Amino acid sequence: MARLVQFDRLGGPEVLTLRDVEVGAPGAGEVRIRVDAIGLNRAEIMYREGGYFYQPVFPSTLGYEAAGVVEAVGEGVTHLAEGDLVAVVPAFLQSEYGTYGDHVIVPASAVVPRPADIDPVQAAAVWMAYITAYGPLAESGQVRPGDHVLITAASSSVGLAAIQVARHVGAIPIATTRGAGKKQRLLDAGAAHVIVTDEEDLPARIKEITGGEGVRLAFDPVAGPGVETLAQGIAPGGSLVVYGALDPRPTPLPNAQSFPALTSSTYTLFEITTNPERLRRAVAFVNAGLASGSFTPVVDRTFDLADIADAHRYMEANGQVGKIVVTVTHDDATSS
Repeated sequence: MARLVQFDRLGGPEVLTLRDVEVGAPGAGEVRIRVDAIGLNRAEIMYREGGYFYQPVFPSTLGYEAAGVVEAVGEGVTHLAEGDLVAVVPAFLQSEYGTYGDHVIVPASAVVPRPADIDPVQAAAVWMAYITAYGPLAESGQVRPGDHVLITAASSSVGLAAIQVARHVGAIPIATTRGAGKKQRLLDAGAAHVIVTDEEDLPARIKEITGGEGVRLAFDPVAGPGVETLAQGIAPGGSLVVYGALDPRPTPLPNAQSFPALTSSTYTLFEITTNPERLRRAVAFVNAGLASGSFTPVVDRTFDLADIADAHRYMEANGQVGKIVVTVTHDDATSS
């Protein structure tokens, strides 16, 4: 038997229930993992509430990220073996698989090796954040050394990873935060500049920082009407990349009559994680950054699996800087 977090209806954190269920053996193309740590993501809150881009199938589990050890492999799985240290990357629907449990089955295509010197808590904090940042900031070729990059909602795990990735490719990260309380922590995290949007005029500060030129790329998870303000700070020929929808209001396309010519696009890490060759390159890039010390996942706080509802409440309060990780205790084995 395994302990899995499930929910039977849409709602707040209180709908999450930890249950004893039979996991069974992995099927063809699947692996079963003994989970040691789980990375939480805003997408899981939206999914639980019914505001994600697909709906739960009840009883539903949830979760995109985890770190642990392979317990069993299904037919056709040749790149993984029992005992391997691994991490799970977001590459599946939560209505079909989930990582919130102490033993879970996931697609083998969503499992990557975990370096032995990366502990489970760190490993659970890596892949959603760094692959999301990797696409627009590294793989796309849009950002060059010396370019300014605007990173909004920068205290999130993706925002902090984007600061590190921007630094890694030689760009200059400008972070935004609504209140001044997180400003110093963002500077300590590597942001070259921090703009407090509740107190400062965003486009004016961007122009001041960049000598009037604007940023080469704005990397934004918020969307909504605020993208028009972001567009005013983008250099001619630059890019606006929207990778989330924290603001549920409609997102306008920046008007060419009001702003310099720019490229506006949406992006999701699934473009990378569901493409084997792109995922291979992303994993190589992130692992190289981890090995060199350029990338260090920022973990804000950990919770026990039994306190999963409290972990969701903490994320909803928006006070964290970095990743929230849930740890799993096993009576029958020592975590790796």
